This record gives sequence, C-alpha cells and structure tokens, in this order.
Amino acid sequence: MNVSRPHQFLRTATTSHCIPEEPMASSLPKSTAPSLTYSSSSDEPEEPPIRPRRASTKLISQSAADVQRLIGEPGTRLIEKCCGGGCCMTAAKTDKLTFQRVPLPDNDAFRALQLKVGLVPTTFSNLPELPPKTYSLEPVKNAAAVTPAVDSISAGEAKDNSIDFTPHPVDPPKVDTSIHPPNFVQPHPPYNCYSAKIFTARELTRPGAEKRTYHFDLDVTDYPEELGVDFKVGGAIGVMAPNEDALVDELLDQLLVPRYLRDRPVLLKTEGGRWPTVWGAEEAREIITTRRDLLTWCSDIQSYPPTKPLLRLLAEYASNPNEKKILLYLCSGEGQNVFCDFRTGPHVTMSQLLHAFPSSKPPLDHLLSHLQQLMPRFYSLSNDPHDSCVPRAGCSRLVEIAVTVHETPNWTGEERTGLGSGFFERQARKFIEAEKRGEKPDLRIPMFKGLMANPLAKEFVSDGPMLLIGAGVGVAPFRGFVQRRLKNANCANKVWVLQGVRDSLLDELYSGEWGVHEDEVKKVVQSRKGEGKGKYVQDEVRAQADLVWFIINSLDGRVFVCGSSKGMGEGVEEALLDVAMMNGNVSREEAREFWALKKEAGQYIAETW
Repeated sequence: MNVSRPHQFLRTATTSHCIPEEPMASSLPKSTAPSLTYSSSSDEPEEPPIRPRRASTKLISQSAADVQRLIGEPGTRLIEKCCGGGCCMTAAKTDKLTFQRVPLPDNDAFRALQLKVGLVPTTFSNLPELPPKTYSLEPVKNAAAVTPAVDSISAGEAKDNSIDFTPHPVDPPKVDTSIHPPNFVQPHPPYNCYSAKIFTARELTRPGAEKRTYHFDLDVTDYPEELGVDFKVGGAIGVMAPNEDALVDELLDQLLVPRYLRDRPVLLKTEGGRWPTVWGAEEAREIITTRRDLLTWCSDIQSYPPTKPLLRLLAEYASNPNEKKILLYLCSGEGQNVFCDFRTGPHVTMSQLLHAFPSSKPPLDHLLSHLQQLMPRFYSLSNDPHDSCVPRAGCSRLVEIAVTVHETPNWTGEERTGLGSGFFERQARKFIEAEKRGEKPDLRIPMFKGLMANPLAKEFVSDGPMLLIGAGVGVAPFRGFVQRRLKNANCANKVWVLQGVRDSLLDELYSGEWGVHEDEVKKVVQSRKGEGKGKYVQDEVRAQADLVWFIINSLDGRVFVCGSSKGMGEGVEEALLDVAMMNGNVSREEAREFWALKKEAGQYIAETW
C-alpha cells in the first residue's frame, strides 16, 4: 500500500548490484542459497508415529477423594499461590455445611462477570485477612513545608545571571500532567520521561482490516544523551502511557470523590516499596501530588484480573449484605472453584467491579495500596534511526514505531482497547484530524530509551544470510534491518523476509517501504485472500524448507521470528521442527534439540509475546 506522506525523509539510496539475487541451481554449487520459491502447496512432512503409552503407567487419581486417599490430607490447600490465591486444586469439604441462596446484584456489569454462584454457605473458611493500607492521602495545609520528590535531572535554574550564595530549596519544574507524567514517575535512573513530539502519524491498515495498525514518527532531536546510550536498529523505546481521562473520572465518580478534590494537592505517604515510581529505590516516600495524577499515571486500573486481597477489600466496604456475602464467598475456600473461573474468565476492569458491586466504596488510598502499578509498554523501532531525519534546522532526528490496537470485549458491549495501544490510537486520531483541518498539532508521547532492546538488535551485526519471519506488527522491526542491509550490502549479504497477513490489500504493513527491489527479498503470505487463501506464514516456512535449512547451516546464518506467540509463534516453531526433520533426517526430539542449540548459539532468535 503506497501512502503519500507530507514530509520527505532523506535516505541513502541503495545499489542494485548488491541486492540478493535468486541463485540458479544450474549455475551455482550446492552450497549456494536456494531461492524464495512460490509453490502453491506446502505439504507437511509426515511426523513419526506417536509412541504408545508404557504399560507401567497407571492413572491413579481422578478426583479430590483420590488425592486425599493418596496423601492423607484434603486437597483444598495444596496449591495456594496460583491464579491470585489458589485455584488449581479446589476440593473443599462441603459436608456439615448449611447453604442459602443469596440474591445476586441486578446489573449488567455483574451479569457480564459470568459468575456461577449457586447456593452459598452460611459460614466461610480460609478467609484472608483485610489487606493493610500502606499508602495514605493527607490534606496539604502548607505545601511549601513539604519537599516534593525531585528526580535526578530536575534541578531548578537561576532566574538571572547573578550569583547568589544563599541556600534555597530547589523546586522541580512545573509539569503539565494532562500530557506528561509527574516528575516522580521515573522510568529508570538516570533517565526521566522525555516528551517526544509526534512529527507524523498515519494509519497503515485500511478500513475493513481486522486489526488497526498506526505508524508514528517521533522527534527525538533533543533527547538527552546520558551515558552515551544511543538509538539503534532493533532497539526499543519505553512509553509511559496514561489511563484514559474518561476511565479515571468514571472511577473517581464510583468512589464518590468530589470533583473539587480531584486536582487539589494532597500529601501522599508510602510505607515502602517503589510506588509511585517505576524503578526507583524501595523506600518510604512523602510526595505532593493529586488524586487524579495517581490514578492516571501510577495505577493500572484495567490490565490485571482481580486478586483475593482486592476482593476482600471490596467486601470490607460493601454496605449491601448480599454483595458482601458474594465477595466473601469468592475469597473463601468454599468459593475456590468460582474464583478460579472468575480469574480465567472474561476480562475484568476495576470500573466493572465497582459497577458490579455498587455498594462497595473503598477509600481511594486503601484501594491504591492494592492496585497493580502502571508499568511502561515497550515498542521496537521500525527504522534505522541513524538514517531517518528531516531537513529542518539541520537534521531533526526521528525514531519510527508501529502500534497495533489490542481490543477485548467490554461489559458495556463496546470494545475495550489496551492501555498502550489505546493511548497511541487516541493520539493518532487527534493528529490525523488536525492535519485534515490544516493544523500542525503539538501532540506528545512520554517515552524513554528502552532497556528491553529487541534481541534482533544484538544479533543483526554479521554478514551471513538471514531469514526474517513475522506476522502482523511483528514485521515492523524487520523494516529497519532490511533497509540497512540493502543499503550497506555487499554481494555476500543476503536477507529474506516471510510476512504473514490476512489480506494484503487491507493489512500488509509498509508495502513499498522496505527499500529497492523489495519484491526480490520479501514474500507475503495471505491467509484470507488471494491464491494462497487459507495459507499461513508457517506453511510458507515448510514450503521454503531448502532456504531455511541453507541459512541456519551457513556461517553466521540466522533465522529470526517476531510476532504473537499464539498461533503464529507456535506454528512457526512447529514448522521449523518439520524442516529439520525433513532436511536433516532426524527425529522430532533431535530436531527440537537442534533448534535449541541454534538458539543457544544465537543463530535462531525468537521474539514473541
């Protein structure tokens, strides 16, 4: 998909004589790389027969009664630390108990939880203690008397050039927390979050695509260069994405926090730990902040399933006796089965929980003590940052990323977007709409150089042949690698890309933007449209078995896999086993050991999520 762009980037042209050519079997020796074939079929090799079950293997346990007979103890507390409180073996004794039917909350949020609550015991066992309140919010009578947390680079500047030897308290710079996190939200020392301006934003997918993907050019010209760390191909950036304003206000409404208090300064006191920083020291803190900032930038209110301590907290502050009974039941040993289904069922947000149990109004500071910390999201660069610049006041430096919007069903009937991808989509839409009006918006992304660099960044340094396998947004980091390889290629440098898409007309990413002679190095596999309908990238791996086998056995040859672990990642792993079995004439276990050794040697790199 060729997309016109308002700004032309300056890139070094490649030389066509160094583009990898498809080797001809008739003219080259057997050691030469095979070509990307375009066979219409990809028959899977026959797998060795499954070994029969050994005669000595016996099924000795089919129920909780069998477990108790074997170990002499009930199975209710064999495993207590899985699924937020124990849900793997739940054989609670139900004899000598009396039951009652508790009226369930009559609202859509509760029904969407799909809790299978039948008869509820009149008494509960193994109830957890009320979790302690480790954070407190106190009114600020004299804000100047409390020194806010000052990060490593927030020293104030003198207002004039005069020298004043009188000691003065240093105040942190003012931050607009509607667009940028507070100073105390530090990603990792010595860095602070950098406010990167969005230079361009565009949608890579077309209307009708199953998933929406956006491309961003972020201006990092003025990014501070501490410790000499640099942006590089295959690197990543960390993004401190905030919770959506509407979700924060909704939660504050449910907790009955008056609007006039939400942005009023308060004194936050913590007893220990890192919160509300991300990678700070574990210590007690006193910070002046606001209730809105703590919910927007520090607490994850939508990504994690509820735990028993959180449900116990809601039960403590539930004024409705029936709601309290159900919440305590979920925390108890008798409700273990229901709790396990609850944890592994539909996605649940904090807002939905409070809608489902509307009488529960826990104090904000007690709730903050048991919400998960809001962590950064990491995104791989999709360009070579050393070659991407804009001729403005010299050369403005850009880093590029691609973000696919992650959606899950919400209890309201609408789709709920992921924390990071939802934030990026909101920013992209604002940018695109402003450009349509002829405006140049000032929209920002709070980011920092990612410590979690893509493994491809460390491995993409040799001159050996490479095969890059990916689907969806997993191919984005490959783009910068291919551009650099084709630009710096000598005729020994060869690179091939296998890209899986649903429909190339709707969701093929970066079509026409990989460099010259793109068609010679990239093969697109469509699973929904075209001649190869129903074919996935793992099928093409099997069809290109000779190419895969040549690359992985070449000097400095490497195979990279990037994308979702479910479906694509698992499928490609199985396909690579089939390639080794077929071309190496080995068993499946030997093939698994072969790829494990290649991974240990750095020749097989898989980055899946």
